[in-house]
Amino acid sequence: MTACTVPHLSRHLTRLFAALWLLCMAMTASAAPLTAADEKNVRAVVQAQLAAFAKDDAATAFSFAAPNVRKAVGTAEAFMAMVRRDYPVVYRPSSLAFLKPEGKDGQVIQRVQMADAQGVSWLAVYSLQQQGNKAWRITGCAVVEHKGRMA
Repeated sequence: MTACTVPHLSRHLTRLFAALWLLCMAMTASAAPLTAADEKNVRAVVQAQLAAFAKDDAATAFSFAAPNVRKAVGTAEAFMAMVRRDYPVVYRPSSLAFLKPEGKDGQVIQRVQMADAQGVSWLAVYSLQQQGNKAWRITGCAVVEHKGRMA
């Protein structure tokens, strides 16, 4: 049996808290539908960030992160390194299927079914928040293995 290091434990706790927060957001976000324009804009932000990952464009990918993420991570390079290390399916999905976003009061959950290079199905749950300038920015992402079928 190996001991869990503090940084390793911290990373798992951070992921657990992020997943719990996103679950809470998902339960409250379903209360009111988004406008068609908001749905389109939310999806566009996630798609644009995924496109930036595909091009290894750290600056552009980081630009779609909300201020809370930018502050926590620090730099575009650190952000890209974190995504490569902790979210490989988000960094390089082999396929994507966007589900209908849900939200209210400037908070949105966007679920995206993804498959990795080995064909394993994952569900990425993005949380987004509308900023003062009305632009949507990604406040977090939790990824869990998805046992269901792709949409």
